[in-house]
Amino acid sequence: MQRNQNLRSHMLEAGLTQEELAEAVNFRLRADGHEGTVSDRTVRNWLAGKTVWPHARQRQALEAVFGRAVEELGFTPPAGRCGTAPSPEQEEPVRRRHFLTATTGTTAAAVPLVAAARPSSVGTSDVIRLREGLESLTTLDHTRGGHESLERAALSGADQALKLQERAASQRVRQRLFGVAADYTAAAAWSAIDARHRKQAQQYLDRALYLSRMSRNHTAELRVWNSYAMLARESGNYTQVVGAAQAAQTTTAARRDPFFASLAHARTATGHAYLGDRQAALRSLGYAEEALAKADLQVSRPSWAVFYGPGELYGLTSIIHGRLGDPAKAEAASHRDLAATPARFRRNRAMGTAWLALAQLHQHDVEQACATAETVFDLMDGGPLPGRMRSLLGGFHRDLITIASDSATAREWADRHRDEWSLV
Repeated sequence: MQRNQNLRSHMLEAGLTQEELAEAVNFRLRADGHEGTVSDRTVRNWLAGKTVWPHARQRQALEAVFGRAVEELGFTPPAGRCGTAPSPEQEEPVRRRHFLTATTGTTAAAVPLVAAARPSSVGTSDVIRLREGLESLTTLDHTRGGHESLERAALSGADQALKLQERAASQRVRQRLFGVAADYTAAAAWSAIDARHRKQAQQYLDRALYLSRMSRNHTAELRVWNSYAMLARESGNYTQVVGAAQAAQTTTAARRDPFFASLAHARTATGHAYLGDRQAALRSLGYAEEALAKADLQVSRPSWAVFYGPGELYGLTSIIHGRLGDPAKAEAASHRDLAATPARFRRNRAMGTAWLALAQLHQHDVEQACATAETVFDLMDGGPLPGRMRSLLGGFHRDLITIASDSATAREWADRHRDEWSLV
């Protein structure tokens, strides 16, 4: 008997307990005019692999809750059967899945419109469908970075979640919708941070923190504190970086999961490094490394957190050593960052490459640094550069002028920089 890991992963991603999944399936069964007979014991049997193929009504209800075929949820039809034809309930969630598509100068953003799907009460399946839009926003952020269209799409998702909570079927569903609204608002805040729209970012984060506490969603609250730390760093308020990162450490999410504890300690280390406190920075960095070594990286977590892992920690290590005046260590960490960061994280790889160029420049390896910095534009594939990236390249340019103002290589890079700058 093999445990159903697919179902477990989807439950973790949606934040559902066994009892809550049973409630969601029963809600769907009753909405279709059937008796809701699923219990938490039924769900335990699904997870344990004792039930490999639920009966038809339960299968349809599961598909409606998760918006996925039951085979994707880890269930297998009996031998001799090749599955069943897709039901209307299975096809409809697929049609509701929208993705963000980026074209030259334009981003078309769509959030699943669940309000029109059921005019009466709103249940867990609606919450899950609304969360699908968050995954699309995260994918676009990793590719292009923060921009106004992404920000507007995130705010639209938050607004829809707040409207739906007025018709929530239970207090638990209402809290989950507040959590979805918090995540959408935090996504808007992060987009504003990356675009260096600091005033809007501050407003969004204040709102997201309120919503996360209304929802009692500890992971959403940690996300907000993490973004507060990022905003403070971009604003040059490094004492606040440490304060926000330490607040992230105290969240329930960080106490329960060493993965999130590692992220919070890494942000704390960065703040100490910008303040010039070497001992505190290296101590917090050590805590971050120890916590990440204990984390199970295979556990399903919210899509916004997928950026963090060994690669991102190496990237933050590079920044920390760079700020502490150790450019050789910063360069080594940057190389490890790029080796560990998947190609699909285009924006992250471009940022890591820019930090690598800075580390090389601060070792007076001017030709190599300029060659590395040029690849940032290639990685972004001619697309507009997010505000943070433009600022970082501006810092590289200033340091280049200071270190090697008479170098022909420096002049050539400055020409390329000027041309690329005029395109954004």
